[in-house]
Amino acid sequence: MNPLDLPRELTHDTTVICSAFEAPAAQEAVEPRDTEGPASPAPGVAPLPPKAREGGAPQARGGCFTSADELLAAVRAVAQGPLAAVVEAIDREGHYPREVLQQLGAAGAFSAHLDAPAGRADYGLAIRAMAEVSRVCGATGFMVWCQLVCGLYMQASGNPALGGAALQALASGEALGGTAMSNPMKSYAQIESLLLKATPVEGGHLVSGTLPWVSNLGPGHACGALAAVVDAQGEPLGRELMFLLRCDAPGVELRECPSFSAMEGTGTYALRLKDVFIGADERMAEPAKPFIGRIRAAFVMLQCGMAVGVAQGAIDSMWAVEAQLGHVNQFLEDRPDALQAELDALSARVMALAATPFNDSVDFFIDVLDARAHGAELSLRAAQSALLHQGARGYLMSSDVQRRVRESHFVAIVTPAIKHLRKEIARLSAEVMPS
Repeated sequence: MNPLDLPRELTHDTTVICSAFEAPAAQEAVEPRDTEGPASPAPGVAPLPPKAREGGAPQARGGCFTSADELLAAVRAVAQGPLAAVVEAIDREGHYPREVLQQLGAAGAFSAHLDAPAGRADYGLAIRAMAEVSRVCGATGFMVWCQLVCGLYMQASGNPALGGAALQALASGEALGGTAMSNPMKSYAQIESLLLKATPVEGGHLVSGTLPWVSNLGPGHACGALAAVVDAQGEPLGRELMFLLRCDAPGVELRECPSFSAMEGTGTYALRLKDVFIGADERMAEPAKPFIGRIRAAFVMLQCGMAVGVAQGAIDSMWAVEAQLGHVNQFLEDRPDALQAELDALSARVMALAATPFNDSVDFFIDVLDARAHGAELSLRAAQSALLHQGARGYLMSSDVQRRVRESHFVAIVTPAIKHLRKEIARLSAEVMPS
């Protein structure tokens, strides 16, 4: 049985596979770069009750699901229904799936990893939910990860202003958020310099600078960010500030990015900050380095949900053509049964790591980095093999196979990219290796 509980449901039966992941034939047109109000539910999918549509808590047994299976079933229903109906618009037209994200939040996908009362402190469940989404749409799976780590930052900060109602709004999907931590994570790995600067002023800091790519942003959104603290002359003071950046704050500008080969509907913008005031209510940590040390394993580990989901979706599409093309596909390498066995083993490994997400040992972090790298590499191999298994039909621009190839490339390059992961593994391994 797949340890991530992603049911393949008679994977050799291609009719079952196709019907489970095929979007409804009739659907309303979706406007590109839609960051306004929610769209109508997909045809044939029952709309959520008003509370859920507004991003409220799940409407089951007092506002929360009583079992992991119920939560996963609710997430799966959203992924295979409303999300599947707009996946092509997300990928090719830049549609931002606001209502789908809110439905996922209402189903519990954004809260599973958080401590009570916001969630159930189950990182394994959060990863499994993300995999369910990524199996259908890698771009939306990535946005789930953005939402999860934003909640992680807020709760781990211990700042009362970032807990309570603010955290619950994010956990339920009522509020949407991202993470501007690509540059800081690269900075700590000696790959880049910090691009944001924070100057102390009375009551807080003024932050300025530009970040080229930050995702899951839009009007009313927020993201976790980090800046080097400098004096009035711009000289570094030897520490960093981590904070919640509100997209609507004075001095914040969101700029459109160039078109990507995939992931167009992820709400990705360049951020330009000019003297943005960060007060006590937005502060997550100062100095920030010890804070990053506490959350880094959880930050990286959660991304495994994207890798597992994209790889599982690719394997699904191989089985979808087995009846017609198995007689010739048998001569290909990376067959679906072998890839599934490898994915199941990786999934079990990730679930074991997820039991202790805040283990701060170097050996544990190396294991997390290696699992994340394995997931990225397996996604690449599975997506490539799916294209070979499907042949010309997988080369159509409208094919989910072709889309998943591009999604797998993103899994491999999003921070931490494979090269970043391998660099950190080598550095940390050298530090713990006896002389």
